Amino acid sequence: MKTFYLSPANITQPLFRDDFNIFKRKPIILLDRSIRWRKVAELAGLSDKAKLKLEWIIFYYSLGNKNAFATARHFNISPKTFYKWLNRFVESRERVETLEERSRRPRQVRQWQVSALEQSRIINLRKQYLRWGKRKLKALYQKQFQESISSWKIQRVINRFNLYPEPAKKDKAILKRKRNKLNPKKRIPELKKQNIPWFLFNLDGITIYSNHLKRYIMTAVDYAGKFGFARMYSHKSATSAQDFLLRLKFAVNQPIVNIQTDNGSEFAGVFNHALDEQNITHYFSRPYTPKDNAEVERFNQTLKYEWLQDANFTTDCQRFNESLTDWLIAYNFIRPHETLDYLTPMEYIEKYQNRLAKKQTKLLPMCPAWTRY
Repeated sequence: MKTFYLSPANITQPLFRDDFNIFKRKPIILLDRSIRWRKVAELAGLSDKAKLKLEWIIFYYSLGNKNAFATARHFNISPKTFYKWLNRFVESRERVETLEERSRRPRQVRQWQVSALEQSRIINLRKQYLRWGKRKLKALYQKQFQESISSWKIQRVINRFNLYPEPAKKDKAILKRKRNKLNPKKRIPELKKQNIPWFLFNLDGITIYSNHLKRYIMTAVDYAGKFGFARMYSHKSATSAQDFLLRLKFAVNQPIVNIQTDNGSEFAGVFNHALDEQNITHYFSRPYTPKDNAEVERFNQTLKYEWLQDANFTTDCQRFNESLTDWLIAYNFIRPHETLDYLTPMEYIEKYQNRLAKKQTKLLPMCPAWTRY
């Protein structure tokens, strides 16, 4: 018995000949290439930036009539940029994945330069003396092991293994520093100060401890006219600062342009929301720079020396604020100020308004009944 083996070609080939009606091939109709490219981009999960580059190329082959300069002008890019991505797309045989940004990471990066022995020694020293700084540990390392080492290496090991007395507190500080970089604060040196009343108010606070109780006096003073305002609160919070701002705005009865504060937590949150509602710009003092807020620091000193030291303090906030209002009236309407050429703040404001040939300023609502509650 003879066995015959037929190759696959001998079996399948006749089925697709033109003179057979069995298994006719359907004509393959290709979609427009711009549609194909967009579909492939969706399936490949391209980023929005890569899809935008694909639209450049589609425009170039369709409405742009292969005019690179017209395409670049239409999308407001340089011809050099367009040619860069077009050539990359064409050289890859129209693979849309090539339109993604490539990593810009250097091929050679800096390596960890601390040896295993040095690392082990530093960790042991740091754990033994957890609150010593890198320079003290450097001196101790050189004495114990008779080898020189840089303080930079010690700091790198401390950071890498989080060798801090309070790691959670350190992590929180790092996160706060990162947030501040993303949303930098406006510092007071950026503001061009003007000698105009109500242009800038300096805000600060005085903390007083009495009979196991803590009270917080919020203070504000006008940079130009030296108009002062103060009020005591039982809590140092953003809500108290917000209330103080609204009372200051009511007492001044004039639009305030800028506010300067320190970096305390009470000058954030709802206090910032209140500033936004009043359309007031918030500036911050530089850390450890009291001269940035010199005006309100001087006002605090005057408040302590001329009033608090005369046995006027009480832990009852309502009684304290009633008495404080009387002193504020004398401070703003009666007391001469040396920096104002011995004028009162209200006399200075009136003189300023007259000098500008404007209407006389409206007397401020400093009546005790207006600021007492």
